[in-house]
Amino acid sequence: MSKLRILAIPSDAHGVGKFRMMDPYKYIGDNHMDEFHVDISYNVDNNNEAFSNYDVVVFHSFIHQTTHEDNVNRIKWLKTQGIKVMMDIDDLWFVDQRHPMYHQIKISKLGEKKMELLKLVDYVSTTTSIFAKTIKERLGVKNIVIFPNAVNDEEQQFKLNPTKSDKVRFGWLGGSSHLHDIELMGNGISATHNLFKDKVQFVLCGFDLRGNVMEMDEKGNRRNRPIKPHETVWFKYEKFFTDDYKVLSEEYKSHLNTFMEIPYDDENEPYRRRWTKEINSYATNYNTFDVSLAPLFESVFNGNKSQLKVIEAGFHKKAIIASDTDPYTLDLISAVDEGKFNDKGNSLLVNPRRNHKDWAKHMKRLIENPNMILDLGERLYETVKDTYSLKKVSQDRVEFFKSIINK
Repeated sequence: MSKLRILAIPSDAHGVGKFRMMDPYKYIGDNHMDEFHVDISYNVDNNNEAFSNYDVVVFHSFIHQTTHEDNVNRIKWLKTQGIKVMMDIDDLWFVDQRHPMYHQIKISKLGEKKMELLKLVDYVSTTTSIFAKTIKERLGVKNIVIFPNAVNDEEQQFKLNPTKSDKVRFGWLGGSSHLHDIELMGNGISATHNLFKDKVQFVLCGFDLRGNVMEMDEKGNRRNRPIKPHETVWFKYEKFFTDDYKVLSEEYKSHLNTFMEIPYDDENEPYRRRWTKEINSYATNYNTFDVSLAPLFESVFNGNKSQLKVIEAGFHKKAIIASDTDPYTLDLISAVDEGKFNDKGNSLLVNPRRNHKDWAKHMKRLIENPNMILDLGERLYETVKDTYSLKKVSQDRVEFFKSIINK
């Protein structure tokens, strides 16, 4: 029997491309080589010969880094050749006005372009049952398959190596589009700092000063310049995690305000800044805290996201406090519901109507009951370890591709 040949096309090598394309398709190529031949390419030439002999082309966002019309024409041509085409998508094709990319996406008509491609391909793969339902209902697409984001527990950054501390450490790890999420915890962080002082530490992971801003002079000329540290969203994040810097000593505050990545003995400070890391090492930050914080503002866009924060925290055996909203409710069960304990719970969930109170309540509960941190971490690990392992989800992909090629 000849091998099934797959061409996988990630949209990038440093972000979503890792979990949606690079990791799973490399795993298939390495571990199912008797049945599959897999090539991964970031920039495929726009000529027919580049696709010869493939049975399946799967891409995230685009095939060619040229025009939308080139991508439409390529998909149509592949289908005439009997080559199956699958588009992977992990975020809703439109965002609300709170998202920092809102105006750029609107002007570029990126949402409309993605919708056209989703309707044109043979199959769509996505992250959750929630998002699959949205795609089906809004676009009328029927051939949708769910491959959740998955973790390779053999990867070094997912090996457990937690540091020790006398403090209870609450950590947040994410990107630059979560200001409205972090705002939900503002009251809770402030109250926890004030109530527990030397017993608690907050850890902000991913701090990043890279980027540009556009300015317009008096004559209407536009120019880009490097963003200043105090203009970044990370500076705004940090103000929440430090209660507007009020919990810091003047010495430590002065150090942070240099915005230089230089050593400082901050292990016993009430706050730690963890600078951004590369995609293959960022998850080592989970070793620097005990409880993962996962606030999420309720919106259509957020509800259709992946629950990757839950999965990562679980593989690191971290207790998690999360917003009681989709997609986190796919896997999380609160261990405390209206003051009553649920022995099936694997997390602590915050009712969106009680953001002003429940973040502080749950933090207090864990500080006063440190054994609960360990217990919830183990329960979350049991929830995710099989369902979201790279081995399991890659096997699901293997079976899927066998089924569509044999049709």
